[in-house]
Amino acid sequence: MAAGLLLLPLLLPLLPPPGRGQGFGQTRFVCTSVPLDGDMCAAAALGTGSAEELKSTVLQLRETVLQQKETIMNQKETIRELTAKLGRCESQSVIEPPPGDGKGRKPSVSKNTMGDLSRTPAAETLSQLGQTLQSLKTRLENLEFSRMNSSSQTNNLKDILQSKIDDLEKQVLSRVNSLEEGKFNPRNESEERGKIESTLTSLHQRISDLEKGQKDNRPPDRFQLTFPLRTNYMYAKVKKSLPEMYAFSVCMWIKSSASPGMGTPFSYAVPGQANELVLIEWGNNPMEILINDKVAKLPFVINDGKWHHICVTWTTRDGVWEAYQDGTQTGNGENLAPYHPIKPQGVLVLGQEQDTLGGGFDATQAFVGELAHFNVWDRKLSPGEVYSLATCSTKAQAGNVIAWAEANIDIYGGATKWTFEACRQLN
Repeated sequence: MAAGLLLLPLLLPLLPPPGRGQGFGQTRFVCTSVPLDGDMCAAAALGTGSAEELKSTVLQLRETVLQQKETIMNQKETIRELTAKLGRCESQSVIEPPPGDGKGRKPSVSKNTMGDLSRTPAAETLSQLGQTLQSLKTRLENLEFSRMNSSSQTNNLKDILQSKIDDLEKQVLSRVNSLEEGKFNPRNESEERGKIESTLTSLHQRISDLEKGQKDNRPPDRFQLTFPLRTNYMYAKVKKSLPEMYAFSVCMWIKSSASPGMGTPFSYAVPGQANELVLIEWGNNPMEILINDKVAKLPFVINDGKWHHICVTWTTRDGVWEAYQDGTQTGNGENLAPYHPIKPQGVLVLGQEQDTLGGGFDATQAFVGELAHFNVWDRKLSPGEVYSLATCSTKAQAGNVIAWAEANIDIYGGATKWTFEACRQLN
C-alpha cells in the first residue's frame, strides 16, 4: 500500500436482513485506498461505481446491522434463560425413588406440583438436556432431508440454528463436567412452571417455524411425540376412549435411553381402576404390562437410544399374551388377568402413569424419549402382521380402535410433535 493511504472497508451483505424471516447473511470486505487528507466517502463511491450505489449499500448495511443486533439480543436472552435453567437443575438434591413391592404395583408417593426438579438428580437432568439438544440437531437433519430443494435463505437459517444448538450443547457438557467435579455452588431458586416450560421449548418453537409448511403437506400419521424430561405435567392425551375389549394388540415405535427405566409409554385408566391397561418400565425393573393391576414382565431390550418397534397382544381367554420386538416374538405367557375384558369409558394417556382417572401423575414414572405410530386393535395380530408393521414390507393398516393421527392426539406441558418417517429409521 502506498504511504499516506488508508483502507476503507465496506461490509456488503450477501443476503437480506434476518428480520424478514432469513438468517444472518455472510459479509465480505472491499478495501479502497484513500489519501490521508482525502474524502473517504468520495473514495468509497469511486470504489463502488457511483454515489447512488454507495448510499443504497450504506442504508442496507445499516438496516442489516440493526436487525442483526436485535436478533443477537433475542438469542442472548434464550441462552440466558437456558443457563438459568441449568443453574436450577444443578441446585436440586438427589432423591432416589422408593423401590416397588416386586408385584408390579407402584408404591404410594406424594405428588410434586413442580414436576421433576426435586426428584431427578441434577446430573441426570443435565444429561437429559444434552439429549434434548441432540434431538434438536436430529430435527434439523430431518428438515434438510425433506427440503433438499429449499431456498438458500432457509438453509442459512438452519445453519444458524445448528450453530446455536452446538454452542448450547457445549454449555451443557461444561455444566455436567463442573457438576461431576463438584465445582458448583447450590442455589435456592423457585420458578413458576410456565417459565420452565417456556425455556425448554424455546428452540423447539424456532425450528417449528421452519416445519410449518412441511406439516401442512405431510400425511396425518407421519409424526412423533417427544418427551424430553421427567415431569409430572408433560403428556399427550388420546381423544378417544377404548371400547370393551376381549382381546387387543398394541404396537408402537419407541426410542429412549433414559435411566433408570424409560417410564410409562402409555396408561389407560377407568373409573375405579387406574391400572386397567398400562405399559411401564419403572426404576430398575424390566418393562411390564399391567391389566386390571395384574402384571407380566416383558423381555424387551430397547433402552439404547435407538428406534424399536414393539407390540403386545393379549386375549382374555386364559390371559394369553405375546411380546414382539422389531418384528420378532421375544416372549409369551398366560394367566394375565384371564377372563377380564378391558373396560370402556376410560382415559388413554401417552407419557404418564395415572394414579387417578386422567391425572395423579408421578414424575418418577414419566416416559422420557420419543414415541410414534401408537395403534390399538381389538384383536390379536398374527406374527406376519406384526412383522409387516416392524419392517414396512407392506402397506400396514392402522389400528381399528386407535389409529395414529395428529387429529386424534392433544399434547400438554411442553411435549412436542415432530415429523417422523418410520421406514426411514430402517435405512
